[in-house]
Amino acid sequence: MQLLRGIQGKRVHGGIGGIQNSQQMAYLRHLQKEINKDDALNTPLDKLKVVVFDIETTGFSPERGDAILSIGAIKMNGLTILEEQQFYSLIHYEDEIPQEIVQLTGITNDSVREAPPISNVLMNFFEFVQDSTLVAHHATHERSFMQYVSSKHFKTLFKHRIVDTSFLYKLIDRDFDNVSLEKLCIENNIPIVERHHALGDAKMTAQIWRIYVEKVIELGCETLNDVYNQFARI
Repeated sequence: MQLLRGIQGKRVHGGIGGIQNSQQMAYLRHLQKEINKDDALNTPLDKLKVVVFDIETTGFSPERGDAILSIGAIKMNGLTILEEQQFYSLIHYEDEIPQEIVQLTGITNDSVREAPPISNVLMNFFEFVQDSTLVAHHATHERSFMQYVSSKHFKTLFKHRIVDTSFLYKLIDRDFDNVSLEKLCIENNIPIVERHHALGDAKMTAQIWRIYVEKVIELGCETLNDVYNQFARI
């Protein structure tokens, strides 16, 4: 069974034994109510709790049958990357992974055959995230898959806020448009390590987030609300 690195860096099993789907849905809806009570938009950026995450998938369209193969995440508290608080799991997949995805990610058909089901992995992920704000690079990809699987497996809307790194880096350099993670890493002297591995990409994105949070604070943006308002003007 695939192991996850959960809250406080402890390792926990990928499955949640004995929990029925109805209980999972009830828990998720309760968690979403708690999330909606917390207005992260007005929390100072240097105190904002975030979980930076990334997914590897078989393609770009969940509606057409593409699936999540792995998910990786790391926590941050303001500008501090919490190296010991990480999450990673492969996700069960029965079909054949496209060969180009195998070559890109290193994820094999055998490895996902033995991985836990997506419902269990996502429940563990949501428990890891709790009420933190999610951050992703090119977040439209993550958002579309998380919305789809939440609706399919938990019969509920995905209500976590996901902030795209572009809201920050475009405020600093307006020539950056849909810029790749590699380019941002090179631009900011961040070593490119384990690219196209969900946890590796999440760790690099966390470094990007930290750098650009510092830069937008220097611009006078103290909260996400300030970032969004400033972004709307460019």
